[in-house]
Amino acid sequence: MHDHSHQYPLPCLYCHPYSYIRMVQNLIERCMLFHMSQDQCIRALAEHAGIKPLVTVTVWKELQKESKEFFRAYLQVVTPRPLFMSRCFQRRPNLARRKHWK
Repeated sequence: MHDHSHQYPLPCLYCHPYSYIRMVQNLIERCMLFHMSQDQCIRALAEHAGIKPLVTVTVWKELQKESKEFFRAYLQVVTPRPLFMSRCFQRRPNLARRKHWK
């Protein structure tokens, strides 16, 4: 048997694994309502609910497997766009001036 303590008023991973995993899934979904990235969600659940990062990652990956299209769209929304891309498009007219550099 595992030696563990019940620090939080949450289901226990060892005593009630199904309830615990379901709870982690619900907490991940709450993080997603706030448009949190996977890393932000992992940190938040570890800090505020005492959930080990490996558990959050594992549940996140299983959710991704079940809903590939949803996660593809979600990650496009929460992934920050690099600033250089917007600058690149702004500077595009300058490229026309370079034609005479031959």
